[in-house]
Amino acid sequence: MMQDRKTLRRQMRARRRALSPQQQRQAARSLCRIIRTQLWFRQARHIALYLPNDGEIDPTLLVDTCRRLGKQLYLPVLHPIRHNRLWFTPYNRDTPMRRNCYRILEPVLQGKPVRPAFALDLVLMPLVAFSADGGRMGMGGGYYDRTFAFKLQNKAIRGPRLIGLAHDFQRQDRLPLESWDVPLDGIATDCCFYRISC
Repeated sequence: MMQDRKTLRRQMRARRRALSPQQQRQAARSLCRIIRTQLWFRQARHIALYLPNDGEIDPTLLVDTCRRLGKQLYLPVLHPIRHNRLWFTPYNRDTPMRRNCYRILEPVLQGKPVRPAFALDLVLMPLVAFSADGGRMGMGGGYYDRTFAFKLQNKAIRGPRLIGLAHDFQRQDRLPLESWDVPLDGIATDCCFYRISC
């Protein structure tokens, strides 16, 4: 029997937070090693990732690799007008940052160019739980699902490749999903890459 979303979300978040700093560092190294070998990563030029929060697996070891390869990185920023949606702004290690209403660091927007979600090549997104068939459970705010809803609504707009990042223990056999949940193209963990449609 599947757990309800609220219970599963609470359990997975607690397991992530229980990891030691050393375990988190090792998971981040393994994750980034796996991502670097993927063709979809090597081909992407405009890549969005996130800064880890609440025990999320850390993709920031990819920052220097992306710089060396001439890739442009972006971070999500809470949309200032459209509720529960994201903007993506350029990011480098010198980008001025501030904490948003969830206490998550994001770039200061003032005068910065914004890249539309459909114009990204690759989005590396956090998740709370996933299933090997591409199901993703986020934190519950629906930000990524609303931002990338166009992938469900208009199949002609391919948009970016959506890859979820997680600790491998966040995998579930099945997830209680909703019609508005945007499926992933793959999931990268500290153990392997789960290919869905890449």
